[in-house]
Amino acid sequence: MSNVLNRRAVVAQETRRTRRGRSLMVVQVAGELLITLGVIAVLFVAWQLWWTNVEADAAQESAVKQFVQQHQAPIPDAAAAPAPAAPVDPANVPVASAPAHGAAIGVIYIPRFGETYSRPIIEGTSRDVIDTLGLGRYAGTAMPGAVGNFVMAGHRQTHGAVLDNIHTLVPGDKIYVQTADGFYTYVFRNQEIVLPDRTDVIAPVPTQPGVAPDQRLLTLTSCNPRFGSEERIIAYSVFDSWQPLSAGPPAAIAQQLAALQGKA
Repeated sequence: MSNVLNRRAVVAQETRRTRRGRSLMVVQVAGELLITLGVIAVLFVAWQLWWTNVEADAAQESAVKQFVQQHQAPIPDAAAAPAPAAPVDPANVPVASAPAHGAAIGVIYIPRFGETYSRPIIEGTSRDVIDTLGLGRYAGTAMPGAVGNFVMAGHRQTHGAVLDNIHTLVPGDKIYVQTADGFYTYVFRNQEIVLPDRTDVIAPVPTQPGVAPDQRLLTLTSCNPRFGSEERIIAYSVFDSWQPLSAGPPAAIAQQLAALQGKA
């Protein structure tokens, strides 16, 4: 009888050991899976916040240089006194036709974002445009210099982070847009935070759909907050002046443009 009891005790002990072994194996496998998932998550974040910027920066720098070298502007002598700006007749401000999706419209310069800040402006706001090529123009909105609302979208933290510093704009800041026709200068006015469904901000008169425009506006849109997308940050600027390509760039971006054209 005692032998039977001993055998049962041994079997029970072995069963417990087997169960503990299986439990430990399950815990070990689960731990390894969690570590693997953690590594994948870290790599994904690194790809989002670093590598997409590296790729997009290279593509955008190439696009900017290609555009400005294709549309050369004379660079004024830095030692010479700047010529007084001629008054601009608003009726004579050129307005180009919208290009095909993915085609270049021009280049934007925003000194507030840095003395070398320049980004391509591309037609369209789909992922193939704003994930790589820079700022995308909303199809159907105004073109540079036109009466109405010239609206662009761009990423804030990834894919070049073209509007990472949109929140730093101060009323009075100049924004310059170069096209094949010349240089359009806009002056930043104000910004607001809205929910993603507020499509009325890209109307010809922002927030007033159906109202006929009488101003030339430039509007920048991006995600808000900087590391989220729960809201949208909208920056409005008003047209100030225009000068033809043959007159050279505004003084504030002359040195930067010279470097891009290889004339520095």
